[in-house]
Amino acid sequence: MYVKRHYHIYSTIRWSRKLLVNGFLYSAAVILIYEITKIPFYLPWQPISVIGIAVAFYLGFKNNSSYDRTWEARKIWGAIINDSRSFATGIISLPVSEEVSDKKKKEIIYRHLAWVIALKHAMRAGKSWEHNGAVDKLIFTPHFMEEAIQGVFPEIKRYLSKEEIEELKKHSNLPSQILLNQTKAVKELEDSGQISEFKHIWLHELITRLYTDQGMTERIKNFPFPRQYASTGLFINYIFCALIPFGLLDIFIQSDSLHHWMTIPFSGIIIWIFFLVDRIGDYSENPFESAYNDVPISSITRAIEIDLLEMIRDKDIPDPYPVENGFLM
Repeated sequence: MYVKRHYHIYSTIRWSRKLLVNGFLYSAAVILIYEITKIPFYLPWQPISVIGIAVAFYLGFKNNSSYDRTWEARKIWGAIINDSRSFATGIISLPVSEEVSDKKKKEIIYRHLAWVIALKHAMRAGKSWEHNGAVDKLIFTPHFMEEAIQGVFPEIKRYLSKEEIEELKKHSNLPSQILLNQTKAVKELEDSGQISEFKHIWLHELITRLYTDQGMTERIKNFPFPRQYASTGLFINYIFCALIPFGLLDIFIQSDSLHHWMTIPFSGIIIWIFFLVDRIGDYSENPFESAYNDVPISSITRAIEIDLLEMIRDKDIPDPYPVENGFLM
């Protein structure tokens, strides 16, 4: 997530430089062929503009739907923050008379932090429909790059025993197994008489809410933006942009004050703008793909860590997740 006031124009051009260069090269090729052959292959601008309007509406629909996925993902992780605080408060507030030791409370809260971290890493696993760039290319966020390369287990070893970690390695869905272990731990408290049946049901309901949060974020991760919408938008964008130099050539040839070579910069810029808009929507489709504009779940996870560790008066509290070159991951 970019957290500065505005993107610098240099950053935008750098991110989309291939689109800009290709737009200019294609426009130059069309005009160069016209200049050499003098074949009047220009087209009237009016029908091309109608296609452009249709493309603009389609891109608007696609980008709006893509943003909805990103915003829903952020709301889900906002719910994870709230439910994490509720769960930790519920554990901490267990009455002293029920003889739940501070060590046991700390163990349960530690396990919850391991769940949040495991869920974060599960969301960052690559999918076939995502861009899946190499994490070692995330040069603008070296802290996050190191985290992604190391993986989940170095992060959760502080919060779980070696035996529990070794058992988790046997399973494919770590977050679900951690919540299962959490359920067993709460059940053991009831079986040993340390908490009442009512408290057990109440804590189990809190864990169920965490399962719900996990399922909601997995829904975003595991169900892609419908490829027919994404692909069709790209196809019609190519068709429209391929026609732009021919339509602008018709306009500039008819003008006494403008030379037909002016087609190159104008069509190059228009092509760049349309593909830039399409690319913005394309990168908003998948809010958990380890890209610079993702939902900042690493930062959210760290905020949950800090909140819960402060609740239990832990002395080893990590620093907030750093903003690097304007990006918060």
